Amino acid sequence: MLEKNIHTILGCDNNYSESKIVVFGAPYDGTTSYRPGTRFAASAIRNESYSMETYSPYQDKDLEDINVFDAGDLELPFGNPAKALEQIEVFSSEILKDEKIPFMIGGEHLVTLGAIRAVTQLHKDLHIIHFDAHSDLRDEYLGEPLSHATVIRRCWDLVGDNRIFQFGIRSGSKEEIYWGRKHVHTCFYNFNDLDYAVDILKDKPVYLTIDLDVLDTSVFPGTGTPEAGGVTFNELLNAIKKISNLNIVALDMTELSPPLDPSGASTALACKLLREILLYVYR
Repeated sequence: MLEKNIHTILGCDNNYSESKIVVFGAPYDGTTSYRPGTRFAASAIRNESYSMETYSPYQDKDLEDINVFDAGDLELPFGNPAKALEQIEVFSSEILKDEKIPFMIGGEHLVTLGAIRAVTQLHKDLHIIHFDAHSDLRDEYLGEPLSHATVIRRCWDLVGDNRIFQFGIRSGSKEEIYWGRKHVHTCFYNFNDLDYAVDILKDKPVYLTIDLDVLDTSVFPGTGTPEAGGVTFNELLNAIKKISNLNIVALDMTELSPPLDPSGASTALACKLLREILLYVYR
């Protein structure tokens, strides 16, 4: 997978050796609790990316001027979340070993755990910035500890108290929300406390995980568990701009489900956001 591909995301067709960011797909939605389809996200983004420009008028930068490698999709087992996470961890570790930034495209949000496991082996002081509609802090969901509804709780198992900063949260069980008050920093509904987090994290290694259902359903209906009351595209873009100068050592973007938005608008948004993130994070 570290050889140059034919089918790549627009502007991400550099060689592995010369690239600073490595994009790869994690097509897994085996624990999705409502509407599946996120396994198709990375391939849909590759296809639809050719409808956008490599140039960003927001930043006056161009993907053609940076080195990003698209490694393609991992081949993950549908019925075995533990095995899927193991494969993600191994692949992420390989990228990190080569001093590159892994950028994973999910897939359901559980895939984040595999990458976090890899990053914490290298960065013991890792902190997590989490954009999402859901807190994902349940200890188990229907008896299962590995779920897209428990992923941030499993990440907390690895990093501990006060290292996770959540934004845009507007859904969760009473139990997990109350648990979160004692163990993580949560900004409900928006990004109002983001400056506070940036100030605290300016000297720390940071993992950024973006569950795209943080966006309002009016602009992003193509997701498995939609929640009304989300942020706008511009609000999300401004939030990413604010944190772009942090030491982001790895990141992901999850929960696009292309079949749930036949218009293609959600996938088009994800493509544009991917371009902007790459240009903000590249250094």
